Amino acid sequence: MLLITLMIIAVLVSAWPAAATPPSSCQRRCGDLDIPYPFGIGRGCYLYTGEGDTTFGLTCKLTADGTYKAFCYDVQVIGISLRRGQARIRSDIRSWCYNRTSMSMDKNNVWWSDFTDSQFRLSDEDNRFTVIGCNSLAYVKSANTGSKYMTGCMATCPAAGRLENGSCSGMGCCQAAIPRGINTYEVQFDDRFTTSRTRGFGRCSYAVLVEAAAFDFRTTYVTADDFMESTGGKAPLVLDWVVGKGTCREAERNATAYMCVSGNSECVDSRNGPGYLCNCSRGYDGNPYVPDGCQDVNECDDTRFKYPCSVPGTCVNTAGGYLCSCPDKTTGNAYNGTCDAKKSQLGVRMALGISIGVVVLVVATSCAYMIHQKRSLAAVKQRYFRQHGGLLLFEEMKSKQGLSFTLFTKEELEEATGKFDERNVLGKGGNGTVYKGVLKDKRLVAIKKCKLINERQEKEFGKEMLILSQVNHRNVVRLYGCCLEVEVPMLVYEFIPNGTLYQLIHGRPHGSRISFTTRLKIAHETAETLAYLHSWASPPIIHGDVKSPNILIGEDYTAKVADFGASALAPTDEAQFVTFVQGTYGYLDPEYMQTSKLTSKSDVYSFGVVLLELLTCRKAMNLQALEEEKNLSSHFLLAESENRLDEILDEQIKGEQSVELIEQVAELAKECLEMASDKRPSMREVAEELDRVRKMLQHPWGQQTCDEERKALLIGSPSTCPKVELSNGYVSLSDSAYLGVQSPR
Repeated sequence: MLLITLMIIAVLVSAWPAAATPPSSCQRRCGDLDIPYPFGIGRGCYLYTGEGDTTFGLTCKLTADGTYKAFCYDVQVIGISLRRGQARIRSDIRSWCYNRTSMSMDKNNVWWSDFTDSQFRLSDEDNRFTVIGCNSLAYVKSANTGSKYMTGCMATCPAAGRLENGSCSGMGCCQAAIPRGINTYEVQFDDRFTTSRTRGFGRCSYAVLVEAAAFDFRTTYVTADDFMESTGGKAPLVLDWVVGKGTCREAERNATAYMCVSGNSECVDSRNGPGYLCNCSRGYDGNPYVPDGCQDVNECDDTRFKYPCSVPGTCVNTAGGYLCSCPDKTTGNAYNGTCDAKKSQLGVRMALGISIGVVVLVVATSCAYMIHQKRSLAAVKQRYFRQHGGLLLFEEMKSKQGLSFTLFTKEELEEATGKFDERNVLGKGGNGTVYKGVLKDKRLVAIKKCKLINERQEKEFGKEMLILSQVNHRNVVRLYGCCLEVEVPMLVYEFIPNGTLYQLIHGRPHGSRISFTTRLKIAHETAETLAYLHSWASPPIIHGDVKSPNILIGEDYTAKVADFGASALAPTDEAQFVTFVQGTYGYLDPEYMQTSKLTSKSDVYSFGVVLLELLTCRKAMNLQALEEEKNLSSHFLLAESENRLDEILDEQIKGEQSVELIEQVAELAKECLEMASDKRPSMREVAEELDRVRKMLQHPWGQQTCDEERKALLIGSPSTCPKVELSNGYVSLSDSAYLGVQSPR
């Protein structure tokens, strides 16, 4: 009989329903770790989802240091958060070292971790793939995101003095983000990058997927190889978890399995893959996975919280909130004011009544006058708003999700610019004047004030605002908002501190010109931005006025594409966009001037002229020059056809770089300047070619890249030569075997 009873209990425990209440006898602490349900120790004490999944089943083990620690599978659990739906574990650090005895690198094994049979996902928000070492390149990849994902990170050590504690930006340490929705990953070092020849640094490289907030780089990790010793060979890793694989809507339909069983709880869809979590409602705290687990928070308890009322002793706790109520015989505002004793004197009441009457009369008269003035002002503002295309713009905003603006008042922008003081003028152009300003939140901004207000230019103003609102790219000037309630419309952009590329090239004395490396960086970033506008923006955008004055220079010579006054949204079918010819002479596509058809190849031609400015330090149009030298593109093509390219190149870059590299860029410019647009490369191909040249410039070993690769870049066919791209400590692969391709945003 006893045996039968035990068997029945075992069956009931093994079939524990998902939303049942765990027994009160369950162990809820292991060492210094609290273990709330759905986690637990022992069958029946944790959420069991079936199919052999023991995501929430933990074991409590006595470890070698004499303390008890919690484990899930064989991994130590060091933290559990119900509200965030996360568990923190200790993950192994992967190392690869140079063996001084054998004078060779140790075996390069692939290290992997797999959570596919659980409810866990690797947190993309909290974790970073981290590589530590000198000349160290490692990859992390996963195969369960729909398509194979792979990314890498490279750490270099130019000199020990350049390493910095707390900095993980490529020197001795680098970090890369991981995508959402992965629950398995592999880590492996690249055999081509070893520590066998490093001098003055440690002999080991390290790679680990680690909680970013818990990692703090120390220079001794690289100089003394003490990373493993200081961490015990393990680092914190954050896992996201869910209690059900469906959405909240799906889960709520199945009341017996629905996990949010506590009153005052709510369901939250997971942001990291499918599934849902439960949280206590606002004003409540506790465990939403057990009945009555969410209890009211006493906001008036000043031992736990900052006292919420401005008057002591006035806080009254309520279900899910609180009140600040003045005591009897007092009146006032106990939330953020004072409570004063009530006055009952007759004289005071009469004086107060007369005062109120006078105030009401004055206020009524003033309000009548202000209403009249306000209506008149509102009518003027509404007229200007319509005149500047505001209604059309907002109709577009309603039809497209994600568009938002700050509508500044005229007074705010006058305050920001010192009433548009001439000393704050940054520049003047065909579409208006740009002022430097400081907003109330201390942000530096550039405020564009249109000076022409005919009907066509009003439409162009609204068009520029609409186009910029749809662009989210690091190399495009960000639009903060606008002011449409004035006679002259205004736009508010982010402030770019270092002026324009035109000023950088033509506004400096000969001795202080920028290096060829910097010029190539600016050209590459500009090409990447235009390629994004043509290929990845939705809908695609043709800039229409690419020129050096419209390329701003940010910190570290970062290129920022600006001024979309001549831009157009590219058509979605095969038809080309037909428009009035507009742009800047010297940069205009000849085919566009003849046909009035603006295409993405028009931007390619204009970019080719910008490339020539970078190579020659000559202006696109110079009316004071000799007849054959007035137009830079014509002068270049003539000189190139007569093998006189060396005569027009800037003397500085001829002394800095090999002629071959400069000629490759010049050849690319020539292809961009083809008279027939169908013979020009796309901006994407131009960007890839400039990227290839930059890598050859930065890494001499990259010059061994085969000729087939360059041809493939220019015609868009797959390259037969794999490449590794190095940029700010990050690595991505263009080999077709690796699919870690990301948008240029």
